[in-house]
Amino acid sequence: MTPPVVELIGVRKEYPGGVAALAGIDLTIQRGELVAIAGPSGSGKSTLLHIIGSLDRPSAGTVRIAGHEVAGLSDRELSALRAQNLGFVFQSFHLAAGASALDNVADGLLYSGQPLRARRRKARAVLAQVGLSDRMTHRPHELSGGQKQRVAIARAIIGEPALLLADEPTGALDSASGDTVMALLRDLNAQGTTIAVITHDHEIAAALPRQIRLRDGLIVSDTRTPMQAGAI
Repeated sequence: MTPPVVELIGVRKEYPGGVAALAGIDLTIQRGELVAIAGPSGSGKSTLLHIIGSLDRPSAGTVRIAGHEVAGLSDRELSALRAQNLGFVFQSFHLAAGASALDNVADGLLYSGQPLRARRRKARAVLAQVGLSDRMTHRPHELSGGQKQRVAIARAIIGEPALLLADEPTGALDSASGDTVMALLRDLNAQGTTIAVITHDHEIAAALPRQIRLRDGLIVSDTRTPMQAGAI
């Protein structure tokens, strides 16, 4: 049986002074899901993102990513786990300013051991997949916000990760560009990519098939919504 992409059991994260950012999280995300993780500022969304993304370790509890229990992994092994299983998309894009869209995306395979020619070949295919065949040689300052985010998504998925983590992916975009990015994420999910969208936007969360809502470091609801044709 294929293990869940994410499995958290009794996960807590405490900071000095007794502040509990996560107060006991049980969460499973299966392959092929499209999930919104929503909640107000201070609810624990960012901490949960860091735990799922293996960017931070929990104070207590069990974390398994793509079947790998992270507790026993060294920092080097965690880096390898991220490179092989996780893709990240951030609100601020995190693109290299002096590099073309093609090379920004090819950098998503930088630690794969593949030669530059092979990485660029795959980057061309992924940029075409996100609708940017005509922007491959453009640098970030020559792209709109929505195009930058599509480049960032292409970079995140070029390694075919088990899970794509999108942190406020529309936060820096106008509504039209945001709708385009969310439509792209839905298309990628329909093609088999498992995606978790971290958002404070209730409308975005409500438009996704599963909504996990956090408050004060706890999951207060976990609901599923049948998708309608034409949804965001």
